[in-house]
Amino acid sequence: MTAITPEIAPSAVARINPAAKLIAAMTISITLILSVDVVSASIALALTLGLVSFAGLSARSFWIRTAPVWIASPFAALTTVLYGEDSGQQLFVFGFVSITEGSLLLGLAIMLRVLAIGIPGVVLMATTDPTELADGLSQVLRLPSRFVFGGLAGMRMIGLFIDDWRAMGQARRARGVADTGAIRRFGSQAFALLVLAVRRGSKLATAMEAKGFGGSSKRTWARDSRFGGPELALIAVGALIAGAAVTGAVLAGTWSFILA
Repeated sequence: MTAITPEIAPSAVARINPAAKLIAAMTISITLILSVDVVSASIALALTLGLVSFAGLSARSFWIRTAPVWIASPFAALTTVLYGEDSGQQLFVFGFVSITEGSLLLGLAIMLRVLAIGIPGVVLMATTDPTELADGLSQVLRLPSRFVFGGLAGMRMIGLFIDDWRAMGQARRARGVADTGAIRRFGSQAFALLVLAVRRGSKLATAMEAKGFGGSSKRTWARDSRFGGPELALIAVGALIAGAAVTGAVLAGTWSFILA
């Protein structure tokens, strides 16, 4: 079962197979990559935001988890505006930097596209348990179990590394060696964490090999990863969002296939 925290309420989306969430998010992402225009990205973003409430995320959790996307999108737009392809009326020129109506429109399209691609993935994966994701990737999508469970083991170690980093910092402060030299302290502490990670990784690899991970025999599963009606419905929703975005852009005359 997916772990439910106070910031993630029980919801239909949280109980859906993670493989279906991944397929739905990729359907929207791949479709939006095919064209850079404002209309398709705007439609996809509006429809996605309209369905966020069904994911079970609290408002605080939603903004915290999607903050990197909201922060990155304006920077992507700014870079495109300053250094993107010029077209239309020229609005500003300074050295090799020029801003035109076309570059502004392209920057807006890039910003909306980053949001429309990033937010669905973040929201869907926020309601996903890593173990269920590994089961779905191996049993439903038939990815190599050795690769999948190696990645799962690495994800499980992230929390331990955070605890180790915090414990090392507290130990250094207790010894009075963490008051000055922030850059030097960070470097030495990072090296210590790297050594600890290598040792822990070696022990984990030995333990997993002893338990039969990566063997040539057919493995069994503690839990079946089910794929049924709710999963197909979520994939259909993703396909509808992608289809609506393409249809709206084509009707508006803004669709521009990047491979054409």
